[in-house]
Amino acid sequence: MTFIGTIIKEIIIPHRKGNIRLNPEFVVLEDSHIQGLLLGTDYQRMYGIDIYNSRKRNITIGTNKEKKFSLDIYQVSTHDPLEELLNEVREGQFSTTLTSKQKISLLKMLRKNRPAFASGEGH
Repeated sequence: MTFIGTIIKEIIIPHRKGNIRLNPEFVVLEDSHIQGLLLGTDYQRMYGIDIYNSRKRNITIGTNKEKKFSLDIYQVSTHDPLEELLNEVREGQFSTTLTSKQKISLLKMLRKNRPAFASGEGH
């Protein structure tokens, strides 16, 4: 991946008692595909972000512990094995001669035979 540059992008966390605005700096890489962003602990401490787990996952920002933000992860709650496989092979490329039906068939075959392929996760 080739470094292209950096951008500062405002993030607004909506809340009924007042929105929180963050201005993190992001590194832009060529051909990178992301599905989420992680804020490091230094950044969390700088903004007073505290993550805690009770019945639900929540965060608080600053000293006001009454102002809670939900950390529900919607991608985890919906489990689609085919979508999961698409995410794993996202950087791969299919031949342009394959039809959509053939691509889906190939993805299903890859999913079924997943243990036969090497991965960095030790599967």
